[in-house]
Amino acid sequence: MSSHLAHGLGTDPVEPDWPPLTDTEVTDIVGPARVVWRSPRPLSAAAVVERSGRHLFVKRHHTSVRTAEGLAEEHAFLRHLRRRGAPVVEVLDAATRGEWTYEVHSAGAGTDLYRDALSWSPFRSPAHARAAGEALARLHLAAEGFDAPRRQVQPLVASFTVFASADPQTELERYVEQRPHLAKGLADFPWREDTRRALLPLHENLAPHLSGLAPLWTHNDWHASNLLWNEDGSVATALDFGMCDRTTAVHDLATAIERNTVQWLQPGFPVREADALALLDGYQSVRPLSPTESEALPALLPLVHAEFALSELGYFHGVTRSAENTRLAYEYYVGHAEWFAEESGQGLLNLLRERLAVLN
Repeated sequence: MSSHLAHGLGTDPVEPDWPPLTDTEVTDIVGPARVVWRSPRPLSAAAVVERSGRHLFVKRHHTSVRTAEGLAEEHAFLRHLRRRGAPVVEVLDAATRGEWTYEVHSAGAGTDLYRDALSWSPFRSPAHARAAGEALARLHLAAEGFDAPRRQVQPLVASFTVFASADPQTELERYVEQRPHLAKGLADFPWREDTRRALLPLHENLAPHLSGLAPLWTHNDWHASNLLWNEDGSVATALDFGMCDRTTAVHDLATAIERNTVQWLQPGFPVREADALALLDGYQSVRPLSPTESEALPALLPLVHAEFALSELGYFHGVTRSAENTRLAYEYYVGHAEWFAEESGQGLLNLLRERLAVLN
C-alpha cells in the first residue's frame, strides 16, 4: 500500500488514483526541487515543491484527463483574471512528458487552512462563508470580458449545457454520445428513466429563467479548501481552476452553496443554514443578483451537480476503471436531485428564497 493516501468519495482515506509526484519528477519539470507537501485530492497528483527557497505548486495529469490543449483553456482564463486584478495563482509553466501533462503555478499568498479537509467539508465559521461569497463575486466581476468558447470535451469539467437547454433530453443524449466512456458507464443504469423522473421536473422550474442568465467563465469548484486565507479571515487567493468552463454566475454561486453548506458525507445530509445565508449575503454585498438571477438560483441549485456527476462517472468508468466509484457517481447524479425534492432540500431552497426576497 502507498504511504500517501488520498481522499475518496467517503470519509476514509483511499489509495490515490495516480502515483504521487517524486523529487526526481519535479526536478525534471522545474529544475532542482524537492516535494514538501503532497495533496490528498484524488483526481490528479499534485504537490507543493521547494526550489531555491521558493514554493511552487506542481500538478500532474494523465493525458486521458488533460492534454496540453485542455490545460491551455484554463490557463488562459487564469491569465485574464490576473490581468483584471483577481487574487489567483500565476501560471508559470506547462509541459508534457510521455503520457503525462504537468502544470506549474505560484504557490499563492495566504494560509491553506483547509488543505487536509475532505471535499464538502464545511467552513470553520459563517464569517469564512461570507468572505468566500465576497471573493466569488469579485472573481465574477473580473471574469467579465473573457469570451472564449466552452471547453473542449474532456473529463472532470463542470459544464452547464444539458440543463441550460430548452430541450434537456435531446441535449443529454448529445452530451452522452460525445463521451464514449460515459456512454459505456451508463449502460447498466436506468439513466434515461431516472433523468425523466428526478431531474426533468426540476428543469421545468428553471426553464423560465434561463434566457436571462448571461454566459460567464466560472470556477465551478468553489469550496473552502480551494481558497487561501488572510489572518483577518478574508480570502487571499483562489486555487484550482481545473473544472472551470463557460457557465453562468448563478451556476457558480449555486455550486458554492451546494459544495460548502450541504454535508453530503454526513448521514441525512445536514445543512449549514448559517453558512448558506452568509455565503449568499457576502456575494450580494459585492455583486447583487439581478431579479432573474435571484429567481434562478433556487431553481438551479438542485441541478447544479448533474453534469459534473456525469463527467466523474465517465472518468471513473473509462479512466480509473473503478466500478464502485462509477456507481457512487451515478448515485450522486440521481440522489442529490432527489434530496432537493425532500423536506431538507426544500427547506434549504425556501431559506434562500426568503433571503433573496429580503435582499431584493
